Amino acid sequence: MKENARQGFWNGARPPYGYKAVAVGQRGARIKKRIEVDLVEAEGVRLVFRLFIEGHEGSGSMGIKAIVNWLNANGYRTRQGATWGIGPVHVMLSNTVYAGVARFNQVDSRTRTRKAVSEHVTTTAPIIIDPSIFERVQSLLKARNPRVTPPRVVSGPILLTGLAYCATCVGAMTLRTGTSKTGKVHKYYSCSTCARQGKTVCKGRSIPMDKLDDLVTKHLMDRLLAPERLESLLVSVAARRAENAAAVNDRISGLQAGADQANERLRRLYKMVEDGLAEMDDLLKDRIAALKADREIAHVALDRARGANKKLIVIPGNKIAAFGKLMRDRLTTGTIPFRKAYLAAIIDRIEVDDHQSRICGRKDILEQAVLANGGPVPGVRSYVRRWRARRDSNSRPPDS
Repeated sequence: MKENARQGFWNGARPPYGYKAVAVGQRGARIKKRIEVDLVEAEGVRLVFRLFIEGHEGSGSMGIKAIVNWLNANGYRTRQGATWGIGPVHVMLSNTVYAGVARFNQVDSRTRTRKAVSEHVTTTAPIIIDPSIFERVQSLLKARNPRVTPPRVVSGPILLTGLAYCATCVGAMTLRTGTSKTGKVHKYYSCSTCARQGKTVCKGRSIPMDKLDDLVTKHLMDRLLAPERLESLLVSVAARRAENAAAVNDRISGLQAGADQANERLRRLYKMVEDGLAEMDDLLKDRIAALKADREIAHVALDRARGANKKLIVIPGNKIAAFGKLMRDRLTTGTIPFRKAYLAAIIDRIEVDDHQSRICGRKDILEQAVLANGGPVPGVRSYVRRWRARRDSNSRPPDS
């Protein structure tokens, strides 16, 4: 079975949602199969990834539970006709097969424990989700782990905590202080991995807090938030969206062909019955019912694909200029948590290296911020406090 997987054949298990197994040949008594994209189910996969990244009609990124609620409320069902759950949606969002990498031999069939990555058998698969989008989703899944981002990162008094990372180990840069001989306290952003685990894990680096704060805000104001730079970035987003629209149109053509094919098959069967070439027995009734179901599914998927084909967004130049001015004001005035909220609205992270720091962000998030006129881009809660019932600050009153 491992060798069969290495050769790119499917081993007989139920294919992941979005794929179907098709026979491609026969060797002796064994029928060899490969997985191919199911045009109808693939639209559902793309929808889930789109909801996770940008939400429904620009509502902002949705969490897994919100996606499940939305799918069930809008009539989406699994392959077996059941309602969606958190587990299947999480598995879909984290399955590498959608990015073109199918994995076999991941779990021990007897103990049900996961095997080491070195034992996995990988092979190529038809791509449904662009690999760059898939990697972005994996980063978001990791960042949204409830135990990853504590409240102090959001509301603390340090501007770049939660945004600055060491370029060597990708560990967070946290505040460290030192006192000079004169008694003056100096504050630094330092690699937390080096501080916790030593230089054998990461060589570590430190940079004065004021210096990095000034560098980041100055470069954002002078480069990113300049009207000409903003406009060029947003134009590139519009161009990419136009390419995606063309790809959606291609999928719509394929779905339309599938619906037409189902209609044509039904028409031929009805013609045979009318001409007396076939009798309406139970077998033929079942065949007609199955073709009707296929036609209905194809039409539903076609309607959904058409609904996902968004109109191009055109942002006027005066709105871009007003956004740039607003953000320059907000990044330099107000309290630290206030400024940090606006920083996090337009950038993902800051990679601090020995001789340079890189400010990383996404153009589509920047576009959402411009459309929201500087307002916060909707997000997902990334931290959940533990409820301490009847202890500490939640202790029961003495008379109860």
